This record gives sequence, structure tokens and C-alpha cells, in this order.
Amino acid sequence: MTKTFWTENDFSVFEVDGLDARMSLLQERIQPKFVKLGELFTPLLSAHGKGEFFPHVAKHARRTVNPPSDSWVAFAPAKRGYKALPHFQIGLWGSHLFIVLAIIYENPDKKGISERLMNDLSMVTSLPEDYIVSGDHMKPDATLISEIGQDGLAALLERLHDVKKAEFLVGRHLDRKQAARMSDKEFLSYAEKTFEQLLPVYDRVIG
Repeated sequence: MTKTFWTENDFSVFEVDGLDARMSLLQERIQPKFVKLGELFTPLLSAHGKGEFFPHVAKHARRTVNPPSDSWVAFAPAKRGYKALPHFQIGLWGSHLFIVLAIIYENPDKKGISERLMNDLSMVTSLPEDYIVSGDHMKPDATLISEIGQDGLAALLERLHDVKKAEFLVGRHLDRKQAARMSDKEFLSYAEKTFEQLLPVYDRVIG
């Protein structure tokens, strides 16, 4: 039987009630996989030549009551902290896996990022048809770029420019069943291809 990287049980962690119980399973089942992904993809991103990248596995350390609804490993060109920088993420919700380039509300250069992307919308709209965008990393929902179109994309970027808490994520979502069917090799190839297709967008984002 072909070994898969993800299993249905990985996604089922987010159905477990209680902070302690869910965190225990996250630490046992999922975080070791995030550590492995960090080891595998940090060299690829660093080799791009725009700074040395470092992996950051989400610890959810500030939570005291509500268990996390998603979890991830982030990649950023900083050893300490990543939320204020444009960064990449590989992560899971209960429903799907995501691989994204993220500009979230802590980023101090959102206006500049918005303007640079607005000046070259085709950088985003020319991504393959399964790519998505989102304006909120706290919600699992996203919209296909092919559906939102240039006008919708422009509106999302205008919001990034004008609204303090606005965010912008672009990348791919993979249904949990699809992810659990992919062999180890297939998933790692999928992730590598996604990063390669997002890196030109990253270059524009950082100016």
C-alpha cells in the first residue's frame, strides 16, 4: 500500500472537543509533520535568493479555553516571528489543507503591498485555475481567482489598502479526502509546485 503524507485522522483532530485533548492530538499527530515540512521546504524557499527562510510551527500557546480550528507551519525570512512579514503557510482546517502566501493584519506594509499588486493584477489572475484568494486567515472560506475575477481581486486589494484589519491570502486549497489520498511523493510534489508558482507573487509583494 502506498504511504500517504496525510490521513483522514489528521483532519479529524479538529473535531475533538476540549483544548487539552485537541492540543494533545495536534502535538502527537500533526506537529511532527509540520516540522518535517519545515525541514523539507525551508531550503527551497531560501534558495530563491530573497533572504534565508525559517519554519515556524504554530504552538497556539495563548489559547486558554477555545481549541484551535486550524493549524499550520509558516515560512518567513526571520528567526523570530513571522506575522508582520509576508509569509508562506502549509496548514489544515478540518475540511481541507491549504498552501498560501499570507499578508495578515500585523503587516505594517499592507498599503504598499496592495499598491504593488494592484499595478500588476495579472500576476495573480494568471495563476492556475485552482488557485484561491481570501481576505481573512481566521476563516476557512476562500474564492477561486477564476470566479472572483479582476474586479473582485481589485476590491480585495483595495480593502487591504484601506482597512486596518484587512488581510490577503493567495494559494491553493485541497479537500481533506484528496489530501488523504495523495501519496507522500505526490503531496510533496504538489506543495513544491505551489511554492514555485507563488514565489513570483511573493517577489512583487516584497517590492
